[in-house]
Amino acid sequence: MRKIKLVEVRSEIAAGTRGASLGIDALKIASLDKKSNFFTKFDPINVPDANNYLWKGNKHPHAKYIDGVYQVLKNVYSTVESLRLEKKFPIVLAGDHSTAAGTIMGIKAANPDKRLGVIWIDAHADLHTPYTTPSGNMHGMPLAMCIHTDNLDCQVNEPEELTIQYWEKIKNIGGEYPKINPEDIVFISVRDTEEPEDHLISKYGIRNFTTEEVRQKGVANIAQQALDVLKDCDQIYISFDVDSMDSSISVGTGTPVPNGLTVEEAIQLNAELIKDKRVCCWEIVEVNPTLDTENLMAENAFEVLEATTSSLVDNF
Repeated sequence: MRKIKLVEVRSEIAAGTRGASLGIDALKIASLDKKSNFFTKFDPINVPDANNYLWKGNKHPHAKYIDGVYQVLKNVYSTVESLRLEKKFPIVLAGDHSTAAGTIMGIKAANPDKRLGVIWIDAHADLHTPYTTPSGNMHGMPLAMCIHTDNLDCQVNEPEELTIQYWEKIKNIGGEYPKINPEDIVFISVRDTEEPEDHLISKYGIRNFTTEEVRQKGVANIAQQALDVLKDCDQIYISFDVDSMDSSISVGTGTPVPNGLTVEEAIQLNAELIKDKRVCCWEIVEVNPTLDTENLMAENAFEVLEATTSSLVDNF
């Protein structure tokens, strides 16, 4: 069995609504309600967050709390790098999705010569930069950080000098180079994008398997096709944002979007993908119980977490 290590990241400063820092504990409550022993099987590592920056006020309108985000990403990066150097398999439970950049940076730093592919299961492309963002919320920027783009072709904002300095520092965590090739990103169920993101998706030919395709071709078929796109990658990281699920069931997340996956599709998809021997890390993000009733999102998300982990254990 692979040496699984749970990594808990309670950061929420990059989200637009408050409460994602409570998502991990909501997952634990869901496990208790299911009478599951999941959280007794694996010793967790708790990565320090920078949520105290929320009390200081935001000084960066085009990259909110970027000074705090930089701190958290460095913390996640160093934790994941250490685990990968120890040949551990991180299962990351995170708040807002910005911290996925730290995860990717850590995986790459541990094995810089290995080509890293990313399967991004999400309603959003998360390819914005401080120059293009309509909201300034940095949970919409992690993939742009990792491919080292500013996307100046689509610039609409004029970030302040200090914001730009932090942005450059973030992109260079773990080395002054892109951590992934844009062509090595695969989207599944992405359906809420803005024009600057569409520009990058088109420019680099990033494949997006829509919810409709998942339904038409079947989950197993899509999982295989996604892995085939990354056939030249040595390692694969899977990031599962719970808003990839339909807004009828994903109320308890910051940015729900209609026409998403069902819980059953999400379970089958992640359980299928994680069987690939190249997968080296899996992550679940953006559960926000403050937006929910009766912890429903966390209960659905916990089902995905438990089933995916079981599939990982059963196939090694």
